[in-house]
Amino acid sequence: MQARPRIQLKGGNPVSKLNTAVNIAGVELKNPIVTASGTFGFGREFSEFFDLSQLGAVSVKGLTLKPKAGNPPPRVAESASGMLNSVGLQNPGVESFIKDELPFLRGFDVKIIANMAGNTVEDYVEMARILSDADVDMLEVNISCPNVKEGGVAFGVDERAVYEVTSRVKAVSKKPVIIKLSPNVTDIKKIAKAAESGGADALSLINTLLGMRIDIKTRRPILKNNTGGLSGPAVFPIAVRMVHDVYEAVKLPIIGMGGVARGEDAVELMMAGASAVAVGSAALVNPLAPIEIKRGLEKFMEDNGVASVSELTGSAKMW
Repeated sequence: MQARPRIQLKGGNPVSKLNTAVNIAGVELKNPIVTASGTFGFGREFSEFFDLSQLGAVSVKGLTLKPKAGNPPPRVAESASGMLNSVGLQNPGVESFIKDELPFLRGFDVKIIANMAGNTVEDYVEMARILSDADVDMLEVNISCPNVKEGGVAFGVDERAVYEVTSRVKAVSKKPVIIKLSPNVTDIKKIAKAAESGGADALSLINTLLGMRIDIKTRRPILKNNTGGLSGPAVFPIAVRMVHDVYEAVKLPIIGMGGVARGEDAVELMMAGASAVAVGSAALVNPLAPIEIKRGLEKFMEDNGVASVSELTGSAKMW
């Protein structure tokens, strides 16, 4: 028997050469591991731990038209198996991203997803115009941030608003458009269908779930914003259920996320219907988490005779 060709992962054990490439709205990622926006900055800090070229894609910190200071501290609170944040989209603005951060990221062989957030539909449209002419591969429209008082999740919970934002961004965008969905809705399938009707090229989900912690000594919320978004392993089963619901409801590729911390989690989320998987909070605990999750996914493929990672998408069998 002829031995299969082998490759050597940086710092890891040899594994069989597998087909890990996935296609998201016409953009080929060399593997399905993406970094979740809001947890990875613009990659500079993480590049000190590993070569960003090992990732499939980087979704950058959420961008707004103008620089944004975010919410006042405290902005982070721990919770069992997760964390609450109310950062509030702190970022340098879209023009600074293009001038100061994008050239650095372009130094790596990785697809770049520009995540954008707005207070009005016009904000989203203007950023889509600007970013369409920038050297990014895809646009991710964040209509699901629970930590801003205007825009954000207010768009993501209304079907008509989702349709309007999606269709108007699509009308001006030269790049594939991903709509990032909020889990803070009654029926995420209706929201996903509204995005599909508006012309979305792909979906990403889930964003954080709205939560609160209270300091029992001061009787005040720990977060200065009072509420924040819950992420981490605590939300993983919700992400699996919602990804599966959306996979059944629409025909768009899905970037699944929400509490992914192990290679097995990535496998599970893909079986639920995701074509790619984003890693968020896990990377804040362990900067190497995206790479370790990628290796874990590859090991599962090798151990279980999965030649192409795309075979996993939607392969779960319901009772």
